Amino acid sequence: MLHGRLQGRPATERVPAAAPLLEVFGRQHPGADAELDWLRSSYRVAEFLHGDQRRRSGTPYISHPLAVATILAELGMDVSTLVAALLHDAVEDTEYTLGECRVDFGAEVARLVDGVTKLDGKRLGKDVAERETFRKMVLAAGADLRVLLIKLVDRLHNLRTLAAQPPHKQVRIARQSMDLLVPFCDRLGLYRLKREMEDLAFLYLNPQGHAETAAAVAIDRKARDAYFVTVGKQVRSALRKYRVHATVTARPRHLYSIYEGTKDRPTALSPGRVCRIVIVVEGDERDCYVALGAVHAAYAPLAGRTRDYIAAPKYNLYQSLHTSVVGPHNERIDVLVRTTSMQDVAEDGIAAAIRDLGRSGDHANAGESARHRRDLAWLQGLLAWQGEQPSEQYLDELRTELLGGSIVVVAPNGDLVTLPEGATGIDYAFARGGHVGDRLFSLRVNGMLAPVTAELNNGDLVEALTTERATPDKEWLGAARTARARRGLRAIFDLETDLDNGEIEQG
Repeated sequence: MLHGRLQGRPATERVPAAAPLLEVFGRQHPGADAELDWLRSSYRVAEFLHGDQRRRSGTPYISHPLAVATILAELGMDVSTLVAALLHDAVEDTEYTLGECRVDFGAEVARLVDGVTKLDGKRLGKDVAERETFRKMVLAAGADLRVLLIKLVDRLHNLRTLAAQPPHKQVRIARQSMDLLVPFCDRLGLYRLKREMEDLAFLYLNPQGHAETAAAVAIDRKARDAYFVTVGKQVRSALRKYRVHATVTARPRHLYSIYEGTKDRPTALSPGRVCRIVIVVEGDERDCYVALGAVHAAYAPLAGRTRDYIAAPKYNLYQSLHTSVVGPHNERIDVLVRTTSMQDVAEDGIAAAIRDLGRSGDHANAGESARHRRDLAWLQGLLAWQGEQPSEQYLDELRTELLGGSIVVVAPNGDLVTLPEGATGIDYAFARGGHVGDRLFSLRVNGMLAPVTAELNNGDLVEALTTERATPDKEWLGAARTARARRGLRAIFDLETDLDNGEIEQG
């Protein structure tokens, strides 16, 4: 229970430090007076619990959970998520317990706080605690994706304030962020968070590359801005001819994206390297295709550069039409076309889906319901091997699993199976569960026989051919892309070894 001196204080008592958080929440959720009172109360509790604690920068520790909660409020998250964000370090860094949190704020908030609370590094050892903390977080996200949102925003704020840390810690946190947290942002479609997180990590991992890229972007900025003013006018004129109402903006690429996409590291950058044109139509999907036609009528499209992520959305909810065209002065320009609702998801991904559920009144089930979207089948794949025995390679396996994008293939019964890019028939077989992987001997892809090591492509119709007499080849391990397939194969080979050594009695 809360300390006695907090009891009886009015819920409406002013808390000046929390004013920005309350203002953002009130703007996102007008009329939610009871929730505002709860937010004030939880802030006072968090402020009291952290007391005189200071961050390495010397600022009061409460500034960190307050900042995390405010960023989440800007994403439109519900009050339970914000309360959990305010308390997310309390169990770890104060004498406050989960039991007290459950009594004071309810089971939902306590579950979210528990999901992001680190395990005891002194008791388990630093490496084991880090590995098992990530395992715990992924398992908790399997029940409620808001756990992962809190963790990602927590890391984003830590990166914003990383200058206060010693250099070795800056590099360690930045590297872990780039390897694990950025891929989670990508998988959840949190592109706004992803862009900032990548740029902040880039700053500490490659200061010279960061500085050189920023300097290259600064060159000819005025001329580039003028160039996109011209392009914007021409695109708007083309859209009007096709009677499409839309906003047209030049969106700058973030520094890390420019750095990664510029192989020769020039001292100056073409306009298309620095900005894209984003068209947000005031209409439905059909208007997007009309807008695409208008752009192609105005500028010649580059062959093979048009992608339709509206008819076939990405694995992380993202929808847009992509094209590349030849603009004025023969400059290549990338153009994205989407609706207003697609724009929200393109920036905030699963957070947009969760806040939409929350605004419809389904606060309690927002995160849990969003998890079951078919678009997030990759999360179920992660969960499939989370509960196995602890492994020293766990974080490496998680990095590998999150690396790159995803594809979706179709099973004979019509099921959609999400796999990582580069996945083979072996990965598909083990993803199907049961004894499919154990009994695999061949593959049929789009009606044609194929080796089990064949790499699959997005949209393939895949059938695993099985027999009880199957004998998996040890070379399959090198072709397996997913941790689930590799673990399944190792289990088969270990069993065969035990049988050969007579270590298992056979009936």
